[in-house]
Amino acid sequence: MSDVGQVLAFAGVIGLAAASPGPDFAVVVRRSVVAGRLHGMLAAAGVAAGVFVWSVAAAMGVAALLAASAVAFTVVKLAGAAYLLWLGVTALLAARRGGGGPDQPETGRAVTRPWVSFRDGLLTNVLNPKCGVFFVAVLPQFAPVDGSPADVLLLSVVAVAVTVAWFTVVANLVATLRRLLSRPVVRRSLDAVTGAVLIVLGVRLAAS
Repeated sequence: MSDVGQVLAFAGVIGLAAASPGPDFAVVVRRSVVAGRLHGMLAAAGVAAGVFVWSVAAAMGVAALLAASAVAFTVVKLAGAAYLLWLGVTALLAARRGGGGPDQPETGRAVTRPWVSFRDGLLTNVLNPKCGVFFVAVLPQFAPVDGSPADVLLLSVVAVAVTVAWFTVVANLVATLRRLLSRPVVRRSLDAVTGAVLIVLGVRLAAS
């Protein structure tokens, strides 16, 4: 059974990884600004669900197979890159159109379909094979050699809890500043920067 020290150390590693700027962070911030606190938290939940998928996949050897197979890695990588590029282009188009204030939220995709925020967070994480490689490298360092499925489940739950905690803080902080961030000039700038970042991350993922 994993001891408290191992669990805390694992939580620390996951926390550092979650706090590192990347696609997950960009998606949570954008959903929080575009549609508000709930959507930001749903995106955070989606990211956490992706983390759970990768941690379980690593424990089952699926992620290791992905890391070892050039074809499988390339397929997931290109799918993830395409999704990031799509999100980036969507943000750039929103910047080109210009944004309304916080009392004039986007309609349709952003407001009437909360599940889209969850989906964006989930797919951004699950379609990033680097997350799988990360868990393949990290999980064995903390799971006991003679560990049971309960040990893996515990570490997976810890990874999800830390991820949810971090991105919930991000979503709430951004939502608190939403009135400022939703001003047309600020909103256009944020959409443009977020879109550019997502496109760069997509290109980097495709080229990795």
